[in-house]
Amino acid sequence: MTGVILTLNAGSSSIKFAAYGAGADPVLEAAGMVDALGASARLILRPAGGEKTTRDLGRTDHVAGVGAILEALAPLLDGRAVLGVGHRIVHGGPDIDGPRVLDGPLLDHLETLKPLAPLHQPHNLAAVHAARAAFPEALQVGAFDTAFHRGHPKVNDLFALPRRYYDAGVRRYGFHGLSYDYIAGVMARDHPHMAKGRVIVAHLGNGASLCGLENGRSISSTMGFSALEGLCMGTRPGQVDPGVLLYLMKEEGMGYEELTHLLYKESGMLGLSGISHDMRELLASEAPEAKEAIAYYCNRLAREIGAMAAVLGGIDALIFTGGVGENAAPVRARALENLGFLGLEVDSAANSANATRIDAGRVPVLVLPTDEECVIAGSTAAFL
Repeated sequence: MTGVILTLNAGSSSIKFAAYGAGADPVLEAAGMVDALGASARLILRPAGGEKTTRDLGRTDHVAGVGAILEALAPLLDGRAVLGVGHRIVHGGPDIDGPRVLDGPLLDHLETLKPLAPLHQPHNLAAVHAARAAFPEALQVGAFDTAFHRGHPKVNDLFALPRRYYDAGVRRYGFHGLSYDYIAGVMARDHPHMAKGRVIVAHLGNGASLCGLENGRSISSTMGFSALEGLCMGTRPGQVDPGVLLYLMKEEGMGYEELTHLLYKESGMLGLSGISHDMRELLASEAPEAKEAIAYYCNRLAREIGAMAAVLGGIDALIFTGGVGENAAPVRARALENLGFLGLEVDSAANSANATRIDAGRVPVLVLPTDEECVIAGSTAAFL
């Protein structure tokens, strides 16, 4: 099959993209991102085996960002047809358990899920509409972050609310499924004995969550109904007493829009430190607020690892992935310093070098890069 598969992974402030030679096993030809959408966007392009280039775009929204991506990829496409465009879609609801062709009725349904993922879903769908306009003959395929978690034991998806809410869709969905799908595949290929056991994967980036796997299948996730729950994140708080929100509504008169902005944009590491949401900046800072934010982040991470081990009935391997998980050695070390009772200990030298194996105890601890675009491209190729 001649032609190209594109992947688009649109977030609130960036669009990651990649181009693959179409085939049963798509071959990466280029990747990059439009970063800092808004007043000062820039486009980063990395041709496979080539030099990275960066171009300032100025004020750019999601539609213009997709246009800039297509312009940048045009020389690499070299006249070949775009046969398929694969999209990361954060929320697929309770029934979608795998990738789907994005036709009109499905897109209409996905529009109704915007309130469940307001930071991501609108931008995911905006990229779909832009790609449909640019490539009307190409197959548009959605790969869903929630799909990997369908099939949980029901007890892991329930909230202790009246049952009618569960039937109406108020349940734990789980997110970061494309990343977990990729890691599960790497484990099955490279570490098959470990993959058959109880594996906890820590996807730590600007968004963060844990997933408990048994034999490569998701059993439980720290993210639930929304992408707010669980671990502390860049600008999201993770676990918070619902009574705090009731208090803010009553005592400070905060409504839906104000609470949404607080929880998605002003909280997490940014809110705790008052400095930055970026772990790199906080680790480099001597400010006591930065140190306190990091201490909280690692404390919550340790608590959730312990809780996930309880859900799984033990732990046979721990995997770190994502931007923070792959690169922030101090975070990994601090999170595990009190988890020796679970067999989790860190080799300082290997950890500092971001080695693949960083364990010094009886339970393997691995650092593995994730690749969501690879999963999206594979899903698209399967339909082609």
